[in-house]
Amino acid sequence: MKKVWFNRWFSVAYHYMNSIRNNEDGAKFKMYATHPDRSHMALQAADFADTEPVLGDDDYVEYALNFCKQHGIDVFIPRLHMYAIAKHIDEFEKIGTRVTVCRDLELLENLMEKQKFYESIRPKGIVAIPDYHVVNTAEEFLGAHDALTAAGHGVCMKPTNGEGGNGFRIVSNKRNALTDMFGPVMPYLTKEQVVQNLSSVERFEDLMVMELLNGHEYSIDCLASASGELLAAVPRRKADGRLRLLEEVPELIELANQVAATYRIPYNYNIQVKYNQGVPKLLEINPRMSGGLHVTCLSGINFPYLAVKSLLGEHVEVQKPTFGLLASHIEQYVIMNLGE
Repeated sequence: MKKVWFNRWFSVAYHYMNSIRNNEDGAKFKMYATHPDRSHMALQAADFADTEPVLGDDDYVEYALNFCKQHGIDVFIPRLHMYAIAKHIDEFEKIGTRVTVCRDLELLENLMEKQKFYESIRPKGIVAIPDYHVVNTAEEFLGAHDALTAAGHGVCMKPTNGEGGNGFRIVSNKRNALTDMFGPVMPYLTKEQVVQNLSSVERFEDLMVMELLNGHEYSIDCLASASGELLAAVPRRKADGRLRLLEEVPELIELANQVAATYRIPYNYNIQVKYNQGVPKLLEINPRMSGGLHVTCLSGINFPYLAVKSLLGEHVEVQKPTFGLLASHIEQYVIMNLGE
């Protein structure tokens, strides 16, 4: 029985642990999970759950190595401190732990900083890049905003190292403030509000101010072998509300093939694009399982398990997904197991 550890993950790791456990080959796994919040949902699918400390990179790597030694972990699927862990992957392998991270440290660092990756992928001509500026002061924000609007773009912004939707805001002076206040929480700020907030400090961390993309948004969930051979690519479109459509879009599948051939990212990763005037433009590439991968697994491909299978040195065939599936979800309460 192989032991698999998820460190501080999103709540959807609950689904990924169950996908690995309930695999089509009947392979046996024991699932381990840690998080600073012992009541976090991700821990509920684990056979062994524990509270992990909040540490800096080096101290965390030491903690992770000790955890793997103590519990005999065979497969480590990290989210937190991924880059620091990748730098020490040889130390994990010496103790018999295999890690689902990209070994190309320069690529991994670039993937985790949007500006760096945009500049590295732009000359390759693989995918269009949104117009953007990186700013560190309120004055620079104003210059970037005005340049984008002069080019005919709407404007949005996000920290260059922001994960998921964290920090994403749309800058618009056309909203009705009273209507917004009484309606659902929206990611809108006026230009004046942004300037006021940014002016509260002399300088701030890198903020990407970019063209607002108004078309459909897709997450292309990808499965690759340990050497980066693409085994599956499934575009998942955000439809109305909670609806998600697994859609066969040839130009996006071709994009996934080009990314795979160029970068050889292993295991599970996710390419996010959004259309503007019929052109798909890159948002980011996440070198890990995406937050919506459990939806994409409805295509008939067990992405989490097949990545682990490949990591363990077993052969995985090129997959044939089922497309045209429209999916949604409803909440279901579960009684929490908080241990002793």
